[in-house]
Amino acid sequence: MNSEFAVRSMRPGELELVLEWARQEGWNPGLDDSLAFLEADPSGFFVGSIGEVPVGSISVVKYGDSFAFLGLYIVHPDFRGKGYGKAIWQTGIATAEGRTIGLDGVAAQQQNYRRAGFEPAYLTIRYGGVASALPASTLVAQPVLDSRLEGLLRYDSAIFPQPRETFLAAWCTGRKGRRTAVVRKSHKIRGYGTIRRCYEGYKIGPLFANDADSAAALLAELVPEAKGATVFIDIPAENREAIALAEGMGLQPVFETMRMYRGPAPATPLKHVFGVTTLELG
Repeated sequence: MNSEFAVRSMRPGELELVLEWARQEGWNPGLDDSLAFLEADPSGFFVGSIGEVPVGSISVVKYGDSFAFLGLYIVHPDFRGKGYGKAIWQTGIATAEGRTIGLDGVAAQQQNYRRAGFEPAYLTIRYGGVASALPASTLVAQPVLDSRLEGLLRYDSAIFPQPRETFLAAWCTGRKGRRTAVVRKSHKIRGYGTIRRCYEGYKIGPLFANDADSAAALLAELVPEAKGATVFIDIPAENREAIALAEGMGLQPVFETMRMYRGPAPATPLKHVFGVTTLELG
């Protein structure tokens, strides 16, 4: 290991570099994810660098006092096999001491994560493709106004392990290539979702809903934003209604990860998770 190597917090512009590494790894991040990522936890992003040259990264984003989520664990191919990844990992993990930590692990790394104390919770399947049809619903979803996020934030906090107001305020804000919709019945929120432009196609997430009818209304509102481009949704495998909706649109499985936790797993109501927010931040 180079004697000049050190792990430190990311500086301005370095998260964009790391997201480019993620693109090169095939993770297909959103085109403007960095803004919302940093709003989630500005202190949760780290790089390992040799002098001024970043060689690897990790994010350990903290939500409240009891939960954190690990992602963007990458060592640039030119610097692998030299011990840098282990040092970056140890630094990141230490910042979430005392919290349950979640991550989404690919099959090749799951055994390594188990050795680090992470236990499998559920399989997530990424469905993708060009939607050949929109699902039918008895409900109609509406675009979310940036000034009316309060109810959406309360709804999200009943599903995600901890409140994440600052993240969602940035994630759901209307920008080019990004759209958020909400579905209501009797003036009560029954679900919401976001679609965003990625390096390849669009991703939908989160897609949280009370039931399949509400999720279908959201998909019917969001999918046209893709304008015929490929759409991806990361779906917990045990939510069979979500899988049926994806398959009904003509989407197919393209990728799998395992949600894993170190510490007590949060009681996430997966029957309401029709699409994970993002594999990087939970």
